[in-house]
Amino acid sequence: MNTPSIYGLTLGQLEAWLLEQGQKKFRAQQIWDWLYIKRVLDFSEMTNLSKDLVALLSDNFLLQPLNQVVVQESADGTTKYLFQLEDKLMIETVLMRQDYGLSVCVTTQVGCDIGCTFCASGLKRKQRDLTAGEIVAQIMQIQHYLDQKGNGERVSHIVVMGIGEPFDNYDNVIAFLNIVNHAKGLAIGARHITVSTSGLAPKIREFADNGLQVNLALSLHAPNDEIRSRMMRINRKHPLKEVMSAIDEYLEKTNRRITFEYIMISGVNDRPEQAHELVALLKDKRHLSYVNLIPYNPVAEHIKYERSTKKDILAFYDILKKNNINCVIRKEHGTDIDAACGQLRSKHLEKAAK
Repeated sequence: MNTPSIYGLTLGQLEAWLLEQGQKKFRAQQIWDWLYIKRVLDFSEMTNLSKDLVALLSDNFLLQPLNQVVVQESADGTTKYLFQLEDKLMIETVLMRQDYGLSVCVTTQVGCDIGCTFCASGLKRKQRDLTAGEIVAQIMQIQHYLDQKGNGERVSHIVVMGIGEPFDNYDNVIAFLNIVNHAKGLAIGARHITVSTSGLAPKIREFADNGLQVNLALSLHAPNDEIRSRMMRINRKHPLKEVMSAIDEYLEKTNRRITFEYIMISGVNDRPEQAHELVALLKDKRHLSYVNLIPYNPVAEHIKYERSTKKDILAFYDILKKNNINCVIRKEHGTDIDAACGQLRSKHLEKAAK
């Protein structure tokens, strides 16, 4: 990395940096006000700072570390962005219009090494982790986009479910969460933020101890090791018994409800017997469980997988409901654009290579 993004500094880190530079500590709050409340696009717009301090900030930090390459807008208002980082690598970010507000899905890594056989994100291996500043910048870039439209709209929810495994970039993700949640910054409520993991059991345990009130989602996708290991290579390292033990520890420590993400793939994980297996897997924690059934977004490179039929999805849903498992069939977003996570980036890279 070359110049770091100023968005990567917590308020405390910015205060410490300013003191090291011989500046006053209170300037940090002024800078944060310009960044997150007034949301300026250039350090020169920070008019209550001295020219020397503006120059110091400009010399040491980037304010806009992302360059917008492609924007795709769906008929339902879902907007997908392809951003280029300072080192020319590409990432995706998605804005979704929900009944409860505007939700942004952020990316945490350039590529992914988890190796899920149904996922477009894993088509390109991980090149590096994103810094906390690059993750925050995704939120800011979209908030600036909304500001320019002039409708007074604000990002109200965040899902950390884009390209990459968030817990494989744990420290930067935790720093990001602390920055966007801070009351003097964007002040996005912890309960409006969800972090998804494919099942890095040791990190689930660590996350249980960090004190953040952020929601946790587990990409489950199968009710047993045999199917899950075929679908998700990570299950060979952290099998279901280990993952569910970590989930039990998380639930015991936090008493917070957890979401189980379950992509519905025809003939793979959508049979009635698998629904009953899922009931058995979750029955002792159903009071704090919520299953999100997700219709599969087909990916050209994974032609062996097809979306479950509506009939099969509804039958699966009915079995869960009859057995008192809280569940929902997820509303789809952006099906008329490159909806699957990582799809837009993958297509762009292939086009560039040609």
